[in-house]
Amino acid sequence: MNAAKKLAMPYADYLALEESSAIKHEYLRGEAFAMAGGTPEHAALAAAFSGALQITLRRRRFRVFDSGLKLRVDETDLTTYPDVTVVCAQLERAPDDPNAITNPLVLVEVLSDSSEAYDRGDKFALYRRLASLRDYVLVSQQSPRIEVFSCKGAKWELTEAGPGSSILIPSLEISLSVDEIYRDPLTPPQPT
Repeated sequence: MNAAKKLAMPYADYLALEESSAIKHEYLRGEAFAMAGGTPEHAALAAAFSGALQITLRRRRFRVFDSGLKLRVDETDLTTYPDVTVVCAQLERAPDDPNAITNPLVLVEVLSDSSEAYDRGDKFALYRRLASLRDYVLVSQQSPRIEVFSCKGAKWELTEAGPGSSILIPSLEISLSVDEIYRDPLTPPQPT
């Protein structure tokens, strides 16, 4: 969250801002924060993760969304745009914002230097208030590493995976290859 570019406003004004703005804003407890543009690496990792989910989950009851989907956490007064969102079955929309959903099953954030502490800390605490959320996935930009926090009753358990392994997303009953997520399609294959 970029505290240098925050605007205090009621939620109705935030909705008007989002309709007219060329950039996205995160909203938290009466303040809108301009969301910084991502790097090519950030965009590539988000797209790779989303693509892997799309392929793996096709013909199943899940829907995968990119960062264009707005998420509302009514209980914490947060509205944001996760990098990847997975919903099971029907979308539930926020009563005060028909373009925001409230029932993600899985949320994915690609970590950046400027957002990592927030994504791991305060944002994760805000996300945990979502009754539907079962898995929170963090994808590192620094090294091939994926972390999955899974809700087990009242506790969240961490699973990590690195190069040469796969990561399980329990609520989706799938495993994804870390190497495939981090494969760079613009880098020529190495000779064998």
